[in-house]
Amino acid sequence: MLADSDTRWKWGALTARRIVPEERDTELSGFLLRGRATPTARQLAEVGAERDAPREVTGNVFLQTLRDESYDIVVLALVGGAVQAMLHGVSALRLPRRPVLVTGYVGVVYEKLSDGLLLRHGADVVLANSRHDAGRFRSVYEGVGADASSVTEAALPFLGGERYVPAEGRDTVVFAAQPSVPLSRADRSYVLKRLVEHARLHPSREVLLKLRSQVGEHTTHIEEFPYQRLAEKIPGGLPPNFQLVYGNMGEVLDRTDLLVTVSSTAALESLHRRIPTAILTDLGVREPLGNHHFIGSGCLASWDQLDGGHRPKADAVWADRQGVAADGSYSSAFDQARGRVAKLLDEQAEGQLPAIAPYYTTTTAPGYLPPLLSRYHLAPDGSPLAERAGGNSTNGVRRVVREAVRGAARGAYRHGVQRVAPVIRRMGEL
Repeated sequence: MLADSDTRWKWGALTARRIVPEERDTELSGFLLRGRATPTARQLAEVGAERDAPREVTGNVFLQTLRDESYDIVVLALVGGAVQAMLHGVSALRLPRRPVLVTGYVGVVYEKLSDGLLLRHGADVVLANSRHDAGRFRSVYEGVGADASSVTEAALPFLGGERYVPAEGRDTVVFAAQPSVPLSRADRSYVLKRLVEHARLHPSREVLLKLRSQVGEHTTHIEEFPYQRLAEKIPGGLPPNFQLVYGNMGEVLDRTDLLVTVSSTAALESLHRRIPTAILTDLGVREPLGNHHFIGSGCLASWDQLDGGHRPKADAVWADRQGVAADGSYSSAFDQARGRVAKLLDEQAEGQLPAIAPYYTTTTAPGYLPPLLSRYHLAPDGSPLAERAGGNSTNGVRRVVREAVRGAARGAYRHGVQRVAPVIRRMGEL
């Protein structure tokens, strides 16, 4: 399994275990694609990965590993461009026995639907997290004349936990934060201010701000204005019943009586358990926020309504179409995926696995594909660029120096995003 962030590691590792036919013995090998979102040890521990289990690699080193070692299945838990690069890279290896390639999305697909899907086309299995998504995915592929047989309905692999039962004496509201939704400082400050006001209005209620990462850490998206920094500037400080929390989302949901978010995938985890779930409308119901995805869910609500005691009730039909499976049918959600993977493994054993055939080629997208592959140090035909071909053959001293420089560069990048960029933006508005 190859992942490029903490959340995609979680999705990829859980997916890998769920899609393998039950009769097969499996061993998971984990790789982290080096980049700006490479998770820290703390982030990996939070999503259940062993500290030393994943190997951090470049794209070319990963491809070299596939050439040197034999794998039956490879789960590409990556951003779309990286998936496309690895598809072309694996194709260029011309392996006598190539692995079955599986990819998908880590959560709600509410933006860049066609772009992201076409970048994933060419994988043997493109997992859809719900019946709703499966229909949308096939429509995109068929609409451009691409083969849609890879689209396979499944579900988010991390849904689970005990069904919600109110506990006597417990009253806990959790806001699930997102690194880039909302995006602006003003909107994020507004959301935090209302959350703090909610805590002050209900002093007997425990109010938790569930954060994805600590300041300086990166996840799938860039966080320019961390809530931790904004919380330091709340007038009068934070009330005693308000707390910032980290950790596994499932464990936080174990003690949640109301989940509030703008559009986090945590809402689906919450709905799966039948926890009252609110999707905020304070900043509008808009595509950039992603909360438009929840139209028809019955969960849209404002802080004013929540302050007044409103508890949304999810629409059962909408939830079912979104793969929430609150009715208990989740145990069979991956049957179709396991069946398709089993069929592909049989074709692999017989030497009949078809060639990788992405929609994007130098014929269909000559102005788009080569620059994309170049970002991952691949030539237009998917082969490694010459200057990167030997990128892993460094001695011990050079490797230590290289890692130190890389760590410093990451720190500078994160500092620039979270400290310098906001100042420049404010100066530009003067």
